[in-house]
Amino acid sequence: MAKDVDLRTFSYIDILQPQLSSFLATVSKGFHPLEYQASLFIEISPGMMINVITDAILKNTDVIPSMQIVERAYGMLEVHHTDQGQVKEAGRVALEILGMKEEDRLRPRIVSGQIITGMDNYQTHLLNRMRHGAYILAQETLYVLEVHPAGYAAIAANEAEKASPINVLEVKTFGAYGRVYLGGKEDEIKEAVKAVEHVLNSTPGRENSGHSLVY
Repeated sequence: MAKDVDLRTFSYIDILQPQLSSFLATVSKGFHPLEYQASLFIEISPGMMINVITDAILKNTDVIPSMQIVERAYGMLEVHHTDQGQVKEAGRVALEILGMKEEDRLRPRIVSGQIITGMDNYQTHLLNRMRHGAYILAQETLYVLEVHPAGYAAIAANEAEKASPINVLEVKTFGAYGRVYLGGKEDEIKEAVKAVEHVLNSTPGRENSGHSLVY
């Protein structure tokens, strides 16, 4: 096992949804994922070890990297490919380098969730200035998710988009906490929230204790 490395996120996405893949293209500095490709998000601590993992994956598989974030505390890597088998193999290589199993990851924890209905137009403009994805309009409903560790924000957004015709506004997949901003009609947002909570609460891993707030 890699000494003193914490596997925070290890998350397969089987089919990248159109909005999420397009969103990733707006924030990634690597090679952008395409709609309906498979994807893998790996997040570790401390961050420097992500360089070694990237090296091993790219030398042993055909996956394509879109994001590599290297901070002192956290490192995050996203890779993708049309062939799900290649993405699975990338995960196997990463776990082999770390000397870990998939269940050694932290399980995701919903830190907070907020649903705000009937958004005021001034507040929607504040959100639209910071988003990299779709717009939210006046009187629509906003959902904000905060999740720990951060890398699980991607699969949360992906499952929301699978389940309901919402708009993906912003997805932050690295740092201390991940965040997802979704907009749409109130009933559509509620369906998306069910999908988000299901995928995060059903992902196994090591105990991730802490205080959560859901509004």
